[in-house]
Amino acid sequence: SRATSGTRPTLVFVHGFCLDMGTFHFQRKALAERGWDRMVFYDQPGHGRSGRLESGEYELSALGETLRAVIDRTVPEGPLVLIGHSMGGMTIMALAERHPEMFEDRVVGVVLMATSGGLLGQSKVGLPALIARVAGPLLPMVHTTTRLTGAMLDRARRAAADLAWLLTRRYGFGGSRPSPTLVSYVERMNSHTSVETIARYLRTLYTHARYPALAALRNTPTLVVAGERDMITPLAHSEEIVRRLPHAEYLRVPDSGHVVMLEHADEVNSVLLDFLERLAG
Repeated sequence: SRATSGTRPTLVFVHGFCLDMGTFHFQRKALAERGWDRMVFYDQPGHGRSGRLESGEYELSALGETLRAVIDRTVPEGPLVLIGHSMGGMTIMALAERHPEMFEDRVVGVVLMATSGGLLGQSKVGLPALIARVAGPLLPMVHTTTRLTGAMLDRARRAAADLAWLLTRRYGFGGSRPSPTLVSYVERMNSHTSVETIARYLRTLYTHARYPALAALRNTPTLVVAGERDMITPLAHSEEIVRRLPHAEYLRVPDSGHVVMLEHADEVNSVLLDFLERLAG
């Protein structure tokens, strides 16, 4: 993790599944240019440069505790703004579920980008549908008692590669002609996530249900950002969050997919900067 010092609330960024802290590249650049010098970025367990969990599945409760540990280590005191994308937003909800007191005395703002509080019906699109396509070959890796054969490992690697491609090319972007550079940037993050990590995250993401945890945010200024063509966490998920947090500001970005903060960085940054400047004073 990395932290810098200054006087404004510290911004803590939490990235999503199969990604890393680099997903907030454009936000980091824009904020630094506007004088925001208190920012923390880290890679979630099993992603980027972070180590893996020694055993068990990557439960969201464990990710929430990892976020708490990052905060305790880098920002032990002072106001915070938590900014999460996709699984990063779910991680913030897990923190709220386990430590609601933090949202009373330290967290002064929350930004939830392209995320979900839980499953909404039996949608034929979205993360559950993606997981269903690849879960069969990958799930044996979740159980450490399973004897993994060479053929099983080969199927798992192919399934992980398929998921990385789907997360990037088909479902990551909403526009018909996304920047090839951005697509490659996201695809590199997706493909660098190990097969083991993907397998151990699957059931956790599939069973995520934390809408009640949003109650901890009822007095916290909140910004919700969603791409109108997001096929991983469809718009209905953000709208359900806003329904439960009627005080929240809501940005819907047309022609954007799941990586909205990369695909439409200027629009997202404009609203994000305005939100943060008002929080600061």
